[in-house]
Amino acid sequence: MRLLISIILLLISTWCKAQESCTFPNICFKENESVLYHVYYNVSFIWVNAGEVSFTTAKEKIGNKDVFHIIGDGKTYPSYDWIFKVRDRYESFIDANELIPIKFIRNVNEGGYQIYNHVLFNNAENKATSTSGIFKVPKCVQDVLSSIYYARNIDFSNKKKGDKVFFNMFLDDKVYPIYLTYLGKEKIKTRYGTFNSIKFSPTLIAGTIFKEGDAMTVWVSDDANHVPVRINSPISVGSIKVDLMKFTNLKYPFASLISKN
Repeated sequence: MRLLISIILLLISTWCKAQESCTFPNICFKENESVLYHVYYNVSFIWVNAGEVSFTTAKEKIGNKDVFHIIGDGKTYPSYDWIFKVRDRYESFIDANELIPIKFIRNVNEGGYQIYNHVLFNNAENKATSTSGIFKVPKCVQDVLSSIYYARNIDFSNKKKGDKVFFNMFLDDKVYPIYLTYLGKEKIKTRYGTFNSIKFSPTLIAGTIFKEGDAMTVWVSDDANHVPVRINSPISVGSIKVDLMKFTNLKYPFASLISKN
């Protein structure tokens, strides 16, 4: 499946002050934002730091349209490739005003599974043209990377525990209905520090790594940035824990951080 990027992909999803609709303006992030996560595998009841994943944003133009160029890079460290080797790179070019994807590139190698896919979205005609064909897609469909930044702008302020937010994601030439279940607020201690956080559970897409269902749990910073600070999930070869370790150029002060380790 899509290990390191997908771990965080469905996740950073939520909690900015915007209207729940098909499209809305970006409030939660800015250009040149960079975040780095360490990925820990549970091996024989011991957590080992086996990989990392990073996300960066840049402001560019496609034609006369302002876009955010989002890059997600994930890898296992060479000494832990025997567990499950990952070398992933995802790129998404999203409309800076409406937060819908214009172009998406996926180049992954996960446990010997390799794929390259280049997708152009025609949002006016609800079509996606990928490396392997042309596909009908719903209005405002997201790709696997744009969904992170799109969902960061969803307003959960009026949600109750158990409420869900739905959207559609295009991946591997298929459309997947995705939903996020709000689980409330919680203080969480991570390897970086202790945070006030918002807790939720995303759906998982069945594949070679993840099992379909709601087993993943995500904690995002309870401030205006809404950056994921901890992700827990079982996988087919054990379980993983993902912790935020570095960040630069966040749009707002990191007010959710209570104390640093």
